[in-house]
Amino acid sequence: MRVKAVIAYDGSHYFGFQKQTSTTQTIMYALEKALKSLHIPSAVTGSGRTDAGVHASGQVIHFDLPEYWSDLSKLKLNLNRKLDDITIKHIMQVPDDFHARFSAKKRVYRYVFKTTQVSVFGKRYISQYGAFNTHLLQKALHCFEGQHDFSYFRKTGTQTHTTIREIYTVKYKEKQGYHYIYFIANGFLRSQVRMMVDAAMQCATETLSIDALQEQLACSHKYSTKLAPPEGLYLARIIY
Repeated sequence: MRVKAVIAYDGSHYFGFQKQTSTTQTIMYALEKALKSLHIPSAVTGSGRTDAGVHASGQVIHFDLPEYWSDLSKLKLNLNRKLDDITIKHIMQVPDDFHARFSAKKRVYRYVFKTTQVSVFGKRYISQYGAFNTHLLQKALHCFEGQHDFSYFRKTGTQTHTTIREIYTVKYKEKQGYHYIYFIANGFLRSQVRMMVDAAMQCATETLSIDALQEQLACSHKYSTKLAPPEGLYLARIIY
């Protein structure tokens, strides 16, 4: 039986979602270890990878259950008892051809930051930037909307059949001193969101021009490869 689970995690102490040969401190390793302790040998497949230090409030995974694990409420309870900094929010049976990654239609990322001092209790979950021009930020973010080749807005090292992605919507809002940027797209490349956020913030602080941003987006010149801090980034939702 194939199941889909919606999970949330605090990525502060993990080196990303994907399993690695150099460390066991990854979200996927922790999930598979918990499953094995319940005699479930299935591999875990995620809707996408997240970088070291990046969080999730709506990551989706799938895995396969042996026949004797039919009580999904009990499974959720047992897994949550075994996991640290990871929570199974929902778990449900899905068709056998469901795939957490390939069945996804849209992905939503949320970036959260402040321009004032972040409290000691929020430093792992909120990024900090200096004062900026809201109009310039929105103008820069709007440039990313549409279908583009994001070759100059990604970290290399991960194979992908295409670097073209379509960003449907980018939204910015401010509430009670917190600043939020939402990206909704059909998919993202490695570290793409963090690179876009930092480039947009450079435009908003007038250290990078909108014209330069557009040139980089057109893959004609690379001006910046800086990444926004990981603490403020959340994989918020996967839409199927």
